[in-house]
Amino acid sequence: MRPAYPLSSKRKIPDHIQRPDYATDGIPKSEKKAYASPPEMHGPEVIEKLRTVCRMSREILDLAAAALRPGITTDEIDEIVRNATIERNAYPSTLNYRNYPKSLCTSVNEVVCHGIPDQTCLKEGDIINLDISVYYQGYHMEPIQLARSTTNRRNLFVPRECLDKAIALCRPGALIRDLGKTMSVRTYTGHGINTSFHSPPDIPHYAK
Repeated sequence: MRPAYPLSSKRKIPDHIQRPDYATDGIPKSEKKAYASPPEMHGPEVIEKLRTVCRMSREILDLAAAALRPGITTDEIDEIVRNATIERNAYPSTLNYRNYPKSLCTSVNEVVCHGIPDQTCLKEGDIINLDISVYYQGYHMEPIQLARSTTNRRNLFVPRECLDKAIALCRPGALIRDLGKTMSVRTYTGHGINTSFHSPPDIPHYAK
């Protein structure tokens, strides 16, 4: 990673917006408790709340992706995401999670994930991963999208194909390990969505 300083100040969130438990001190207390328990089975009411925050997260992700162009900085993308999130009375989940200073993760080119928005200026042909997480009415959602300036089409097609194949396998009774047959990356995992930012179960990106 090649950070481009200075980092801008941490952007403030209006007082009326509901916050997760780590918003003040950076410690995700509910997350620690969640991983000591088995994954929850959600009923219709919770599923509808999750759908609401999913739609909201997708809207914000689409706004951020639409703003990408050569010359924009990743810090400017952070401002777009922060503003779009609070306009929806939601909280950007990454902000102050374990003291993370920004409202999304922007990972450019060889950076796998969790890149911090800074003064990095996007160039023609860059690949950027937008990791946007939203907390609304007590639930978190985390959509991710790879985007490009104009080139590197194949590098975007393959991850999307893996994602689509994994989604097609999702159904009651499916085995988590089967999702890993569509890809093979051992470094990081996916996770569930719920009231804590990273909820069980972990979803390995490999079969065995």
